[in-house]
Amino acid sequence: MLIYKIFRAHEWAALRSEKETRGAPVDVADGYIHFSTPMQAPETAAKHFEGEDDLVLVAVETDRLGEDLAWETSRGGDKFPHLYRVLRLEDVVWAQPLPLVDGTHQFPVGAA
Repeated sequence: MLIYKIFRAHEWAALRSEKETRGAPVDVADGYIHFSTPMQAPETAAKHFEGEDDLVLVAVETDRLGEDLAWETSRGGDKFPHLYRVLRLEDVVWAQPLPLVDGTHQFPVGAA
């Protein structure tokens, strides 16, 4: 199953350069990397990245994360995937721009 992480362009560039990341400041503060399922990702973008452009949607296969991935209750009682280790560049299946068009993030076809 694919899960998604939304990165700001500079965060994605840092992951590509460093080959791993502890995530965005909110991830570091919470002690895990926040992910969303395909159904959760549009709401995550709207809630946490409202009005932000220059974003990158990163897809990760859950099987690559092993026991370090936990499904925990969060927003609205939904279970969200949380990664309790660094995210490695080798974990990434693909990355695509997440453009902002008329105030709404446009997900790649089939991604949401």
